[in-house]
Amino acid sequence: MNSKNNQLPARRREPMTDTQLLLTITICIFFVMYVAAILIWGGGFKKPQMLFDMLNDNAFLIIISCGLTIVMITGSIDISVGGVTALVAMVGVMILNGTLFEGLIASMHLAAAGRIVFAVVVSVLIGLAFGAVQGFLIAHLEIQPFIITLAGMFFARGMITILSVDPQKAPQDLMDILQKRIEIEWLGSVNKKGVLIPAKMEIGVVIALVIVVLVFLLLRKHRLGRSFYAVGGNRQSALMLGVNVRKTRFMAHLICGLLSGIAGFVFMMHTGAGNATNATAAEMNAIASSIIGGTLLTGGVGNVIGTFFGVLTLSTIKAIVTTSGLRDPWWQSITTGAMLAFFIVLQSVVLMGKNKRRRKSEEDK
Repeated sequence: MNSKNNQLPARRREPMTDTQLLLTITICIFFVMYVAAILIWGGGFKKPQMLFDMLNDNAFLIIISCGLTIVMITGSIDISVGGVTALVAMVGVMILNGTLFEGLIASMHLAAAGRIVFAVVVSVLIGLAFGAVQGFLIAHLEIQPFIITLAGMFFARGMITILSVDPQKAPQDLMDILQKRIEIEWLGSVNKKGVLIPAKMEIGVVIALVIVVLVFLLLRKHRLGRSFYAVGGNRQSALMLGVNVRKTRFMAHLICGLLSGIAGFVFMMHTGAGNATNATAAEMNAIASSIIGGTLLTGGVGNVIGTFFGVLTLSTIKAIVTTSGLRDPWWQSITTGAMLAFFIVLQSVVLMGKNKRRRKSEEDK
């Protein structure tokens, strides 16, 4: 028997999905940008601590960007996340310093650890409350997401000033617990005196990374995650496939609210302060990070790993602008806007080219 006839047919290589393609582009651009920063500006970019500082400063942004990615995959939007984050941070600080729920905390005889746990529970409940109310109005009453979440943003910001007009600060003894850093010696750097300075990472970064992994598994492995993509791709088709569109949209906003509550507490862990100006423009940065990460505003396409690299890309741009001596805040806004426009155009061009090749191959068949 001819040996050639015994050979198995070559396995056909599956083409990359839109989500995988945009994710690959985002990761490549981030690494090219960071390597260029190391080669051109050097300095802090050569030290691993620079990357850890980006993560420390943006752990809360990673979390709310994960929530926004889920919402945007379903074809919706939530611009209340920054306001909710700021509100939760203020509430958390006021619980820790005893100016909020003072009587309840005293009656429960809560020690330092107990007060922290109580603040975490309240933070999660606030996020869930915003997510549940907004999700119900959007999914069941079919009110425009932009309008509802805009109202949620104003409500959250207004509640901050009602709670306290003056900035609040958490007690230092509690912040010493919350701001403990994980030291990583093998990623450290040697200073001019020859002393090894270990790289330091905040607990909030660990929380953010765990959430990225959990959301990734939700989107890839769970039925609810596949429903998010189905609803964002085509609601009518999703209905025909047996997907509960209303429940899916509600769950997307509920999870987004939950993550906003967690992000608020992580923000408070990082800053130790509550202020009406906290997390200003965080919702815009989260949307920008999601788009840079390959999530389409039209829905149906997105990846939380891409969102994570979107946050890092945005942080790298800001670090490059600052290192270049352009410290005025509007330069960061200009570069962020330019980069966002670049990624939107890039996504459109890449997807249009891919769709043309797909149609041509179908015609050739």
